[in-house]
Order: sequence, then C-alpha cells, then structure tokens
Amino acid sequence: MSTPTALHPSVVLDRLTFTWPDGSIALDGVSGAFGSGRTGLVGRNGAGKSTLLRLMAGSLEATSGAITASGEVAYLPQQLTLDVDRRVAELLGVSAALDAVRAISAGDVDPVHFDAVGDDWDIEARAEASLAEAGLAPEFLDRRVGELSGGEAVLVAIAGIRLRRAPITLLDEPTNNLDRDARTKLAAMVQAWKGTLIVVSHDLSLLELMDDTAELYAQTLSVFGGPYSQWRAWLDAEQDAARQAEVTAAQAFRKEKRQRIEAEVKLAHRTRTAKKAEIEKRVPKIVAHGRKMAAEVSAGKLRTEVGAKEDAARSVLDEAGRRVRSDASMKIELPDPQVSRSRRIATIGDHERAWVIQGPERVALIGRNGAGKTTLLERLIAAGVHDSEGTAPDVPEGAERVGSGTEALGRARPPLHAEAHTDLIGYLPQRVDGLDERRSVFENIAAAAPHVPEKELRNRLARFLIRGATAERPVAALSGGERFRVALAKLLLADPAPHLVVLDEPTNNLDLDTVAQLVEALRAYRGAVLIVSHDDVFLRRLDLDLTLEIDAEGALQEVSLEA
Repeated sequence: MSTPTALHPSVVLDRLTFTWPDGSIALDGVSGAFGSGRTGLVGRNGAGKSTLLRLMAGSLEATSGAITASGEVAYLPQQLTLDVDRRVAELLGVSAALDAVRAISAGDVDPVHFDAVGDDWDIEARAEASLAEAGLAPEFLDRRVGELSGGEAVLVAIAGIRLRRAPITLLDEPTNNLDRDARTKLAAMVQAWKGTLIVVSHDLSLLELMDDTAELYAQTLSVFGGPYSQWRAWLDAEQDAARQAEVTAAQAFRKEKRQRIEAEVKLAHRTRTAKKAEIEKRVPKIVAHGRKMAAEVSAGKLRTEVGAKEDAARSVLDEAGRRVRSDASMKIELPDPQVSRSRRIATIGDHERAWVIQGPERVALIGRNGAGKTTLLERLIAAGVHDSEGTAPDVPEGAERVGSGTEALGRARPPLHAEAHTDLIGYLPQRVDGLDERRSVFENIAAAAPHVPEKELRNRLARFLIRGATAERPVAALSGGERFRVALAKLLLADPAPHLVVLDEPTNNLDLDTVAQLVEALRAYRGAVLIVSHDDVFLRRLDLDLTLEIDAEGALQEVSLEA
C-alpha cells in the first residue's frame, strides 16, 4: 500500500524497536513513513500504536532504530493530566506571551516582556479565536482549568496545539469521553488542520476525515491513500482474494502431492517387476543390469521432477497463507438470561415521565458531558430490587404509550430517578475499578461465576483472548486493554446471567474489530441492555429500541440518532 503524501514524508521510521524494562517487546524493527496530511493510525489493541506516538513525541526513547521528523512535534496523550489550578491560558500555551503583551499595554517596558512576546502581538485575539473553536467565551482565558469539563479541557489543549502552529501533531484517542457537541467541534478543527496530523483513534467518524489510513500490524507499518472506509474495503477485498488464493494453492499442492505419491507407487511397481524378472532369469543378466540402470536414472529424473513440482506448490501455498491474516479476535457469546418480553427490568425517568425497560430491549442514554448520565446509571445500580417479580408501578389511566416495552408513568417524580426491578444487573463503569487487584484474572472471573466448572469457564475466557499464563497473572500486572477485557468478561460471563447489562462508554478502550464483536453480542443478547455512549456510529449498529437524551434542562426526551 502506498500514498502520494509518502513522497514528502514528515515522519520517517527506520527499523524502530522498543522494549519495555520487563523485557517485553512493544515494537520490533518497524519502518515506514507518515505523509504531510492527516493520517489515521489504526491497529488492534496491543499493536503498539500509543507506544509509537510516545516514541515520535520523544516521551520514550527507542531501544534501537531511528525516527526522523521534519519539524517540531506536538503531542496530546490519551490521558490528559491536568493541573486544575492553572489558568486556561497556560493550557493553551500562551500565558507567557499574553501576560507580556498585557504588561506592555499597561506601560511596563521591561525588555523581558518584549522577548516573551516576540512576533506574537496578536496573541490575545488568536487565543480567543482558539477558545471559540472549543466553544468557550473569551473570559475563559483567565479562568482556572478546573472550571472546564473534561471534554472542554481536551478541546482547549488541541486548540492550543493549533495555536502554537506545530508542524507535526500527534493525537492519541482524542474523542475518548468527548460528548457529541465536543466531537463536532473537534471534527471542525481536524478539517481545518494545517500541517501534519497523526491520529490514533477507533472513532469511525473521525477516521473518515483523514487523508490517509496507516495500520500497525504484525510489526509492520503500512499506509493507504484514503480514509478508513476505503482502506477497510481494500483490506476486505485483499483478504478475500488472499483466502481464495490460499484455497487454490492448497488444491494445487494436494494435486502435486498426489501425483508424487502415484509416481512413487509406479516406480515401486517397476522395481518389483524388474527384480522378479531378474530372479526368474527371463532375460540375460547383462540386459537385466542395463534395464536396472536405465530404470534408476529414469526414476531419479521422475522423482526430481515431481518433487520439484510439489516443493514449488508448497512454496506457493506458504506464501498464500502468509497473506491471510489469522488474527485472534474476541468471540463474545453471552449466556441466555431467559428474560421474557413482558418482564419488567427497570424504570428511569424525570419529573414528568418515566420509561419502563422491558424484556430484551436495547436502550441508549445520551447527552452532553455533565448532564447526569453516569449519575443516573449509578442510581439505578444502587436502587437494587424493588420487586423481584419485575412488576412496575401502576400506569395512570390515559398514560402515553412511548415505544416497544416502554410506558409513560406518573408526573409526581423527582428529576432523573431510577428503579430496578431485578437484582441481576451487570455494570461496567467508565473506570474499570471493580476488580480485585491482588487476585489472579481467573480468580476474579470465577468469583462472578462460582457454579461454572473450571474447564468450561476457561474455555469461555479464551473467547476473550484470556488464556494460558494470562489467566494466572494478578490483575495489578495487566495493561489497560487487558484489564478492560477481564472486566468485560467478568460482567458478561457472570452466573447467573444478568437480566440487565449496563455499559458506560464501553468503546473507549476497544479496537474496531472488538467493537464489532461487542455489537453482534449485544444485538443477540436475550436480556436488556442500557448503554451510555457518545459514539453515534456504534449506537446505530445496535438496532436500538429506544434512545433517551438528557437535555440542557436535565429532563429526559426520546430522540432518534440521525444517520
């Protein structure tokens, strides 16, 4: 795969290798180049994408190999560490120049101020324009970072990188935890980006804004000229062709192998016939010896010929096999909680209406950051069982019917209330903090499924790519991606199976292939699902029965996700 921008590379990797202190290899001899436009960097969890960004940014030092960049590199890590008492101007990276301009405007002509300003006499106007990109008013320049939401802080940090005009920018999962409005603002920034931009992301909408798509796979960096959807279509077609080529090569190899075996049988038959004739002395000894020598020469030629054809067919098969990816992917098969369609599972609502989640419904809860989505989930989890039989409060006469398995209830209710009608609820919060750090992976899972035989439980864990020594490691020693898989397995493999699965931003830590597996599992799940996500593409793939949004006034309303 190649791209025209590779003719003018901004970042070149030459046999780049990085080994962690414990000896594990993150990158091994990776070579390649990123062009001068916008590139989306994709790959499976654990492929080394974040490590590669940190190496390019200079926050890690390569074990061997080299990185050549055409200019200054700016970097936004996946987890943005913030000093909440700093001014927003510092987060933008303009505080020194801004303070100097203001001091000079107030009559302070200290040369230090002029040195700090340099050529940035319009820094305040540019900073305010950057804040506007992040959806913030000019007065936020002098406010504390702690007054920003997490999403606003990320947008301000990205706007600051643009403001500083770094020629090369690296963003690691920038949409994690951004709400829909913030994602829209980020998309506008990306579309107007000047210079080189390399983005690690699982966000399909963001990846569609890229000029190129780079993949880090099996210690190889390849670059395709086009956004993610075009690259994915190319890869799928290439893999279909590779699998067909492997089938054809396997057939050809079997044919050559069969012909070699047939030739060996024929030669063996000739040898036996010749020996019999010699023993019976049907021909003179000198003639028999001549025939034997000729037969051996003929046999040698035949063996060489059919052997060479078989070896050639084997080489073609091996090469075809190398083209076919044998990726290990999660195979999520959820247990059947045996929930009837009339079973009432939970109720959520505001001061005017409430909705009953009933049977195997899939419900999404959306809204801006800070609207109260996670709080509402936590209220539901804490509510416990109100009625073990799943009965809901009586529906007032004339209540509005609002959808499959949902009903409008009475109006005398506090804002954003939640009731559970079952105690079988599985909850995966944004922060994976429900694991016992000291116990092994298997012990954590076994605690959630005490009645499942060990062999069966280990087989189920293998579908989550948790097998062998990994299952025996303590949770404290796991990487972020491994911890998430363990938490997801603990939730989804619980015995008895949960009647309601509650997920808060589950796609933040998953690669695109695993997200696809999760979508299929949730669509097939026979229990109820309540999910919070800002990823509209992910939500639309779930075939939702209901989408509820917490609006600016803190009320719930039914909405539809636009395609």
